[in-house]
Amino acid sequence: MTPVETLIECRWAVPVRPAGALENHAIAVDQGRIVALLPSDEARRRYQPAQRVELANHIVTPGLVNAHTHAAMALLRGVGDDLPLMRWLNERIWPLEKALVSEEFVYDGTRLAAVEMLRSGVTCCSDMYFFPDACARALRDAGMRGVVGIIAIEFPSAYAADAEDYLRKGLATRDALRDDPLITFTLAPHAPYTVSDATLARIAMLAEELDLPVHMHVHETQHEIDGSLAQHGVRPLARLDRLGLATERLIAVHAVHLNRAEVDLLAERGASVAHCPASNLKLASGIAQVAALLDAGINVAIGTDGAASNNRLDLLGETRLAALLAKGAAQDAAVMPAAQALECATLGGARALGIEPAVGSIEVGKQADLAAFDLSAPEESPCFEPVSHLVYSSDRASVSDVWVAGRHVVRARQVVTHAGDALSGPVLAPIAAWQNRARQHLK
Repeated sequence: MTPVETLIECRWAVPVRPAGALENHAIAVDQGRIVALLPSDEARRRYQPAQRVELANHIVTPGLVNAHTHAAMALLRGVGDDLPLMRWLNERIWPLEKALVSEEFVYDGTRLAAVEMLRSGVTCCSDMYFFPDACARALRDAGMRGVVGIIAIEFPSAYAADAEDYLRKGLATRDALRDDPLITFTLAPHAPYTVSDATLARIAMLAEELDLPVHMHVHETQHEIDGSLAQHGVRPLARLDRLGLATERLIAVHAVHLNRAEVDLLAERGASVAHCPASNLKLASGIAQVAALLDAGINVAIGTDGAASNNRLDLLGETRLAALLAKGAAQDAAVMPAAQALECATLGGARALGIEPAVGSIEVGKQADLAAFDLSAPEESPCFEPVSHLVYSSDRASVSDVWVAGRHVVRARQVVTHAGDALSGPVLAPIAAWQNRARQHLK
């Protein structure tokens, strides 16, 4: 028998590629990687695990990939409810960020978000925020994989003085963490309306030179488009194209207000869209035409956005909402079926972020980023088709266990440290102080 570190036996394994569920299968993990996916009976004959995990009533999937969030904004959950985007930014978010954001704010907020995401089956997030070094440290400390944004924006903050300073500091963070096994990077200009032509052109050059994705809010609101037409004479995507950013590296976040020509352009260039349905609905930004995106062959990933505009970092719930909205908007129940929705939440995110060779599906050789959903509760019965059941019936409360690079980071619904201690206590300890400081500035 071949020794391995872990053998995970489950009722259903859902590899995503290929689509479908495999009943009574096991996943063999060694040195953080998947070494086999095979029937449980055969696995018991072939492998001698140091640890055997039996999940008799569970679906095991690849870890979910949150393709867009602002993790530290978990500390601002609910501060600007029921406001449209520009009022939300101008009246609540930007004033609070000016008063509160620091390296400590980003670390504490990101660690809080990481625990929420891990408990929801999310093993990797793509983040865009200030102090990316603190974000990376918080994700690593929680045991979570992260694709950290090298943010660029024209106005000053506690982190940087101007766009050049943001890029310089972000690139230095990337260099310092170049060999980190769980952290990679994107270039993350905030949005067309907050970044100049000169900065965007520089980012296009850096993306090619450093082989990095470009993670950016694009066509989120009609207001953004109207402003671009007034200031630049073209719609935002046309401006990005002119500056060399409409390429296969682009992750267009939200992409709610696209016309047919813009959908065709994104498809032709091989760009991805990070779809954030709950945030778009809550801020009344609109409903992305996901059926048209998928029909054009565009890679669609799923994101939660930040907890300040969602207010949950629940990617499984986001996936269900994405599938239902796509059907309703297209008036076609066959649009975005469950298997495709789950692919968007796993492999689609990994593909957009340039980490598909490592994660996003349960395949031999990939990192063992896995999530287990327990179907033993009455509300989870009966289960006729596991993938559809997961997307349309299950909930993040069903997540019992999570592995990141083979490390068992969630056990019995608790995020645990390397020493096996629950992480929730240390994570929650500083939150009340941040809440009190925010309240003082909301008066």
